Amino acid sequence: MSQPPRDDTSRRDASQEYPEDRFDHPELRGRVGAHRVVARPRNTWRFVIAGVIGFALLTGLGIFTVERIGASLGLDERIGGSSDTAQVEPELDPEASVAVLNGTDTPYLAEGVGEVIGDGDLGVIVFAGNAAETDVAISGVFYEDEADIPAAEGLARELGGLSIYQSNGYASYGARLVVLLGTDYGGPGADEATKMEQESSENTIPGTESPDADAGVEADASADLSAEVDAGVDASGEVPAQ
Repeated sequence: MSQPPRDDTSRRDASQEYPEDRFDHPELRGRVGAHRVVARPRNTWRFVIAGVIGFALLTGLGIFTVERIGASLGLDERIGGSSDTAQVEPELDPEASVAVLNGTDTPYLAEGVGEVIGDGDLGVIVFAGNAAETDVAISGVFYEDEADIPAAEGLARELGGLSIYQSNGYASYGARLVVLLGTDYGGPGADEATKMEQESSENTIPGTESPDADAGVEADASADLSAEVDAGVDASGEVPAQ
């Protein structure tokens, strides 16, 4: 059975019933279709470097903040004692009794520092000599009574900026302030100690025995004299008639 022929006229009329839109007359812009996006290479090392730099900056900022907070709170570790001197103004007391201890093997160091303190009216020297130990590393000014903190600060400042410590371990010296000299000391009095050592060496005659040796000779002579006296006494304890 044959199909009836299509009527082109009716088809055109049907198409004209709808309004035209932008799809009826598309613009040709070259190539049209799906495109693959070319993947860009990822620079991972940039992120690594940025992370390291950020970590370093944050760490440094944290350390700086902690130090600032610690300084503002007056946190300070001290050897042999502690004191809160953040609000104390140094005030030198020329009448303060001072003991100077040489904690090193440098000769005349305590005497040299004591001379500077006495001549400069920095205090009243009641003792200047060797400490019990000769391997002290850190110098300092010690006090027992907190009322002496200003005087300790003032003396420590005059001796080159030493640290101060609170301690009751030097009460036997009977001094308000005790200056303990260590191997780090290079303040006033060090040059005086060197001069004293040189003068002592120049005044010593070669071959002369030391005072300890002289003391030993005197002890031996005294012992011999005692033996001679004992020999002249008889058994009854009386000296025989000559």
